[in-house]
Formats: sequence, structure tokens, C-alpha cells
Amino acid sequence: MESMGGLDKSTMVALSQAGAYLFITVAALGSVMGTGAAGSAAVGAWKKCYLQNKQAPFQLVIFAGAPLSQTIYGMILMFVTLGILPGASNFWPLFLIGGVFGGLAMGLSAWWQGIAAAGACDALAESGKGFTNYLMILGIIETVAIFVMAFGIVLISGLKQVG
Repeated sequence: MESMGGLDKSTMVALSQAGAYLFITVAALGSVMGTGAAGSAAVGAWKKCYLQNKQAPFQLVIFAGAPLSQTIYGMILMFVTLGILPGASNFWPLFLIGGVFGGLAMGLSAWWQGIAAAGACDALAESGKGFTNYLMILGIIETVAIFVMAFGIVLISGLKQVG
């Protein structure tokens, strides 16, 4: 059965599924880079505390783990996309583009959140102060990924009526 651009239904479904999977994988790449940056800084900050015989703040784990949520947002978008397939598989270009660019936006948010978290790790370990302030900054960066996820859900869910 031929359809859009000479692609059969199973090919369009496969391309749609690839787009869905890109949401989580590209976002996860950013999470890896962000948690790596923040985790490395947490380890270094703890070392400084131990060398100075200071209490090592456990809150650094929160900073190190903050970039993981973007992977969850990518997973949510993947599930929303898969939830409307195969009925909307003729929108496979949108799913591929959304997976790449939506995943990239969430991934970059995670990466930069990790970089900011690295600074927060150092600052909290050295001063013992400002945890809430540092967390607010990470929340601002997180908001970018939340917007991408929310708007992606609205866009993809709207295809149910069209598809």
C-alpha cells in the first residue's frame, strides 16, 4: 500500500517510532553530559571538604542528579508519540524533526543545568550556604526543558484529531 512520498505504512510507522525514540535518546545525551559535569564537581567539592575536615554536604547529590529529569521529559514525549501511532504515522517527518530538535533542546538544558550545578557544588561545599538559591537557578534552566515537553505534548496530542 503506497502512501505519502511512496512510503508504505510500516515504513512510516518505523520512521515515526524512530522520531519518538530520538526524543529520549537526544535528551539523555544531555543528561549524561550534565550529570557528568555536576557529578565530577560534587566529587571534587567533597574531596575539598574532607581535606579541610569539614562536613561534606549531601545536597551535592541533588545537584549532580538534577539533569536526569530531562531524560524523563524525553521519555514522556516518546510515550505520547507512540500513543498515537500508527494512526498518525503520516506525520513521521514531524516526529523525526521533533525528536531531533525537541530532544536537542532538552539535552542542552540538561547539559547546561549540569554545568550550573557544578558551580553550585563548589559554592555550597565552600560556603555551606545558598542551597536554595542555587536550586532556583537550576530550576530556571530546567524550565526550558519543561516548556519543550509541554509544547511537544500539545503539538503531538493535536495530531490525534487530524491523523
